[in-house]
Amino acid sequence: MLNEKVLRAIQDVRPSLQADGGDIELVSVSDDGIVSVKLTGACGSCPMSTMTLKMGVENYLKKTIPEVKEVVQV
Repeated sequence: MLNEKVLRAIQDVRPSLQADGGDIELVSVSDDGIVSVKLTGACGSCPMSTMTLKMGVENYLKKTIPEVKEVVQV
């Protein structure tokens, strides 16, 4: 259930990343609310990817899905 919610929320942020030549893939969601993702394309090598991940993706997921505690890049 949590995995499906996270996947839907990632679909919401995906167009913003794709507009800059990047993308995001869901790797896993742990039972304790840790979401692992992989940033690809331009986002994979961008020096601002950590800020995008934490300030953009993580903030959106935490706001949308209260069970999410952290988003990490793998």
